[in-house]
Amino acid sequence: MSFPFDQIQFKRNAVEPVECIKAGFDLIKREYWLFVGITAVGIIIGSVVPLGILMGPMMCGIYLALFQARRGQPIEFGLLFKGFDYFGDSLIATLLHLIPVFVILVPSYIVFVVFYVGFLMTMSQGGGEPNPAALLGFFGLVIIFWLIVFVLLIVLSVIFTFAYPLIVDRRLSGLDAVKLSIRAALANFWRLLGMLLLTGLLNFAGAMFCYVGAFFVLPIGFAAIATAYEQVFGLGEVRPNLPPPPPSFV
Repeated sequence: MSFPFDQIQFKRNAVEPVECIKAGFDLIKREYWLFVGITAVGIIIGSVVPLGILMGPMMCGIYLALFQARRGQPIEFGLLFKGFDYFGDSLIATLLHLIPVFVILVPSYIVFVVFYVGFLMTMSQGGGEPNPAALLGFFGLVIIFWLIVFVLLIVLSVIFTFAYPLIVDRRLSGLDAVKLSIRAALANFWRLLGMLLLTGLLNFAGAMFCYVGAFFVLPIGFAAIATAYEQVFGLGEVRPNLPPPPPSFV
């Protein structure tokens, strides 16, 4: 059943970062290794084809499994590939995410290369030893430049957080899911950012163990997002005998 885009309500300032991570782990712990397999295979398959063509369906499959776990329904590995039922809408959402990423990164690399070449030419024309102050200033500008780019990419990640869950749970079109995700994410921006930074730290800690460790914590990050989604939008058809959703504060 699909839901009219303009009739879906969401809560503001509802995301509790630490609670999302705790509740997310509680959600997957009974089927932890199954979710490790689902997320690992989903990420690998989604990364095989360029432009994220398969990433959207894989993300939808992961959230479909998480939402079924929350509803108390049986979970099986094949749910990952049920994400292809949302192929068209998830592809649109993925492309809408990638386009601004490319718009940010491509000009950024061009500006950086031009600036770097100009700096080298200026240094070579000056002759002699390079000026330490000029070098320090150059590297300072480079750091500031890439920090700005990094912040812009983080903002994009935040506002697209709910796009795939909305496609799966509310059966929205890719465009409507992105629109509603942006609105809801902005209404919960700082709390959602805090949660994503915490899960990012978990992923970084996992990647320190020969990168393989990241696959063991990825399910927690996805489950935390699914929990945040429930805090903001609610989740239909949750069985009454399940534990209540994690608390949210408006």
